[in-house]
Amino acid sequence: MKAYIDIDTGGTFTDAFLLLDGKVAYAKSPTTPYRLSEGILRAVAAAAEELGLSIDSLLQNMETFRFSTTYATNALIQKIGPKLGLITTEGFEDMLVIGKGSSWADKMTVKEMRNVARVVKPKPLISRDMTVGVKERIDSQGDIIRPLDEEDVIEKVHHLLNKGAEGFVICLLNSHVNPAHEQKIEKLIREEFRGPYLGSGLLIVLSSQVCPKQGEYTRTTTTILNAYLHRPIQLGMMDLVGKVREKRGKGSLMAIHCTGGMAPIPRTTPLQTYSAGPIAGLMAGSHLGKILGCDNVVVGDMGGTSFDLSLVVQGSPRFYEIKPVVEDWWVDMTMLWLRSIGAGGGSIGHLNPLLGNSLQVGPLSAGAVPGPVCYGRGGTEPTVTDADLILGYIDPDYFHGGKMKLDKDLAYDAIKTKIADPLSVDVPEAAKLIKKVVDANMGDIIVKETYLRGFDPKDFVLFAAGGAGPTHCCGFGFYGKLDRIIVFPFSATFCALGSAGMDIVHIYERSRRIILLQPEGKGYFEDYEQFNDVVESLKQQAERDIKGEGFSLEGMILRLELEMKFGGQVHVLRTNSPYLRIEKPEEVKEICQAFFQEFNDFYGSAAMYPEGGVEIRNFILHSILPQHKIELPTYPMGGERVSKSAHRGERKAYWEAFGGYHKTPIFDMTELKPGNLMEGPAIIECKDTNVVLEPGATLVVDKYLNLLIEKMK
Repeated sequence: MKAYIDIDTGGTFTDAFLLLDGKVAYAKSPTTPYRLSEGILRAVAAAAEELGLSIDSLLQNMETFRFSTTYATNALIQKIGPKLGLITTEGFEDMLVIGKGSSWADKMTVKEMRNVARVVKPKPLISRDMTVGVKERIDSQGDIIRPLDEEDVIEKVHHLLNKGAEGFVICLLNSHVNPAHEQKIEKLIREEFRGPYLGSGLLIVLSSQVCPKQGEYTRTTTTILNAYLHRPIQLGMMDLVGKVREKRGKGSLMAIHCTGGMAPIPRTTPLQTYSAGPIAGLMAGSHLGKILGCDNVVVGDMGGTSFDLSLVVQGSPRFYEIKPVVEDWWVDMTMLWLRSIGAGGGSIGHLNPLLGNSLQVGPLSAGAVPGPVCYGRGGTEPTVTDADLILGYIDPDYFHGGKMKLDKDLAYDAIKTKIADPLSVDVPEAAKLIKKVVDANMGDIIVKETYLRGFDPKDFVLFAAGGAGPTHCCGFGFYGKLDRIIVFPFSATFCALGSAGMDIVHIYERSRRIILLQPEGKGYFEDYEQFNDVVESLKQQAERDIKGEGFSLEGMILRLELEMKFGGQVHVLRTNSPYLRIEKPEEVKEICQAFFQEFNDFYGSAAMYPEGGVEIRNFILHSILPQHKIELPTYPMGGERVSKSAHRGERKAYWEAFGGYHKTPIFDMTELKPGNLMEGPAIIECKDTNVVLEPGATLVVDKYLNLLIEKMK
């Protein structure tokens, strides 16, 4: 018996997906932010119970435990990291405050940037008074032109400790070329507090280890975020490891990374866990798209707080962030692209008096506590879930499979007081407006992001994910010009399943400037060992880590990417290298041709500038160890007619096409059979979500028990 356990911990719920000898189970449990392991193990226990197992028996037969979380995001929002001191090169102490000129706008939308008078520049995680410059200097070639003053270092370390520093970030100029001075500073601090002193456990993070790349601002912000998140994430994840091992849990415990891969929890850097849950959903979209024959997929995950959008194009989640921004800070690391907006079941509907009392939904959310008004936990602001309840899309007695009862009267009163009465409309009309606004917000982002990347949304199929995704899939999907929608039996725990299709991946990066093609076509690069030495050093790191994690090198795949640019241009583009090593001129030419093709696809032929030559700026080596992939079970075909056992009766639901409430059939998703066919309006209920099939849409059940929804022509 082999068990594969996949977990996605969100801000509201923790999702568990379980695969045991071909059997599948999934469950949700409220997230416990005070101790993540409690909510996680409750979700695992609920999934195990569905298969008739105790959690102890399940964990003892565990092959792999894969875990993603939004904890990094929450830690940054709440600012719960330690007080850190920054040690940099003397003369560069104001680097964080200055930023990169427009760094104040890194996270902002165009609309927000236009309102310059209201812009507040984000405060650095390490304040100016906790930043010191030490006497040293290494030039851009790695040569020491000013030796490190060791006495100056010790003096300034004590200065920071006296101001309350709980750890140190060391980021010196050009340390990505020569890390000797950073390493020496770490050694000096360790020697100063060697032995039983409390200072012996100080957190020390070096930029040359975290981000050995050029660009001191982004190298510093990346290192600071890793240091800031280290303690809270370490405590949360290592507590989970301890609890699983207490139950004699066997197998490996893996953390999902924002790079699209995973690694053992102890071998994971804090920043790699950022947005890991939605990234797991993206990987699920890629894996399931191949099974279902869907090359182009929009993964739309509507949860309790946010709507996360990601794209699979030609079977690949190929988009990387060009300038990844983590909360308020531009970082320099490999992250898969996704977009998030404040649109979820807990998003609050409110009137904006500055815009003539127009109705807006989100980005503020009621969260898990107090939650929507209908939860009866003290919430007073009407949310999307409250509107869905009033519209009849949710049964108040069967929310989350009947585990939670909703109070419709509380939802009615909140919408009446805050929305309906001020707008002089009745409550159902106000609830319909809340739904229309949130659906339009999600549909708009789908249209915008697909068109901006040169695609037509009509060429994509929507995978509706998240607890609220199937409820609103017709609303935001059809608004976003997506005529085909797939809802899975496990859509509510889609991101948890995503980790089941992921490989063990490590990514190693290093800056090195190499001119592959001289300007004006004066010749190709000939010093092949300069290129090969960089790749070989990265390869050695990869092999060391894979061995250190207890895995065999057999089956390991290495893939090289190069960040390249035309000489005289500023735009750097990441390109897959056809070679790990170069040994002859033809191979150099092929690498240049790969860059030309990538550049042409991204920017267009008018922007090409081969006359300026071609430069490599950074090397990125991917180490991939393929893992077990989940296979969807298939079921025997039934007829088009839905069986009587699948009918749960009828209730009135509000449909704009009918101008109000209309008797609507209710179905039990677990009783549907492959081949079953129905037309909207209809509501299909399952334990963790409801599928709302709007008028003008058809639904057919496929052999995997997925619901295939199409808009009638």
